[in-house]
Parts: sequence; structure tokens; C-alpha cells
Amino acid sequence: MSNIPEDAEKRRAIAPVICYPTETLPRPAMDLYRTALDSAVEGPVVIVPPRDAATIRVPAGSFLRIGCPEGPQVGDLNLFNAQNLDERFYSGKTRALHGTHVTEGDQLWSCFPYLRPIATVVVDSLAWYGADEFGGRVHDVIGTRCDPYTGRALGGDHYHYCCHSNLTRALADDQGVSLTEAEPRVHDVLNVFMCTGFTRDTGQYFMKASPVRKGDHLDLFAEVDLLAVLSACPGGDCGSEHSSDTAACYPLSMQVLTPADGALEGWVPPQVNSYDRSHGR
Repeated sequence: MSNIPEDAEKRRAIAPVICYPTETLPRPAMDLYRTALDSAVEGPVVIVPPRDAATIRVPAGSFLRIGCPEGPQVGDLNLFNAQNLDERFYSGKTRALHGTHVTEGDQLWSCFPYLRPIATVVVDSLAWYGADEFGGRVHDVIGTRCDPYTGRALGGDHYHYCCHSNLTRALADDQGVSLTEAEPRVHDVLNVFMCTGFTRDTGQYFMKASPVRKGDHLDLFAEVDLLAVLSACPGGDCGSEHSSDTAACYPLSMQVLTPADGALEGWVPPQVNSYDRSHGR
């Protein structure tokens, strides 16, 4: 390059500033949640078949356990307010507040104009993984979800069992609406168990084989009534590709755990964001 300024290194050396300091956010009552989870009663298990999706309703004040019952498998999770599907998980703001990947103590936030925590990560059996030498971490809020549109743009076939399509079918069936009505509600996901990061040289989004194994699970506390829609990604553990009929794929599981009466004494659901929505007018 011929236009490198004389003070290039000085500019690069400027220290970064955290965009959204979270010290003033109300902190979730993790000790209360963990104690309530210890005594919670397990409900029926919903199995998410490979290359497909399923739904489950999680009442506010209960827990959603997402499990890996057989072999290494990642999943794409959509969360909705079960009473108002316009309020749904907002991966971008969750990423801005908590980072590129979430683990115990982090919260999943809903979209505008509601913007409030709708779920809290209470137990992450893969929390031990941390960050690897490539910068890979688990449970990302970076990736959007594998989808047929990007596949076509990259020159692929009409592939129908990617996570976007799986989520669309499952949501349409749950709501009793057409695929055309359901699809716009499908949104960017929490990539459960997926191990991802950005390359240091080109800054590209990468994936690698997930460390998830049989018995691993992620437990979320429902801060509001939730409709969870989970796809078992056609990429399996995403060690090679994420839209494939050849990757080894396994089911995932979803289960509601209900705390004992009185176990959550003092807990109240978070209120919708208090911004007055006047937008300067």
C-alpha cells in the first residue's frame, strides 16, 4: 500500500472501549435459579430429529434443558414470547451486551421495542471449553442460521433441510399457519453447542467440530413464557459443513423442568423496556 500514514501504528495502538458496559444491568439471581433447578421436576422430553426441528412451551419461572442424548450435534434455537410472537430473541443485542458466545450468567435479550432478558443461561456443561487456540468458543450468537438462500447464492442446490427451513416448518406447524406466514418470524439464532469464532487473518466466521458429547446440556431459565423452536443442524457437529445430507447427525432433546412451589420466592418477570418510544417527536 502506498497510502499508509506516518502515524499508522499510533492509530492502531489506540485502546478499545467497550460499547455497552453492563455494570448497571440488573444481575440475574443465579444462586436462586440454581437452587430452584436442583429441586425442579422433569417434564416429558421432546426429541428433535436430525435435520428437522421441534417446538416446546416453557412457562415463565421454569427451565428449558436442551440436551445431546446420543452423539455430537449442534442446534439452532429460536425463542419467542409465547404470548406475543412479535417479541422474539435478538441475537445482535445479546452479542453486543454479552459477547460473541454465551455461557452461565449471560442472558438472552428480546427485540425492540421490548428489549428485556427473556432467558438466562443457568447451567452450561461445556463451560469448561472456554476459548481454544483458534479463538473458538461454544454457544455463539454470531451466526445467522444455515439457510437455502445463501446456499443458492453460493451456487448450491435447493436444499430444504437447513436450519432456516427446519425452523420455518416447525413454527408453521405449531401455529397452524402457512410456510409463507411463518417464515418472516424465523430469526437469527442461538447456535447451541456450536463451536465458532473469527479467523485472525481475514476476520471470517469459522466453525469447527463441536466438543459436545452425549449427556451435555444447556439449561435456560425462562424469564417470560417462551415458545422455543430448535433445529438439529444438518451439519451434525459442524466439523466440515453445515448443510449436508452426508454429515453424521444425531437428535437433540428439549425438556421443561418445573421448580417446587416457593423455590423462586421474590422472583418477578422482567418488565418490557421503559423507553417512552417518542423518538424525539
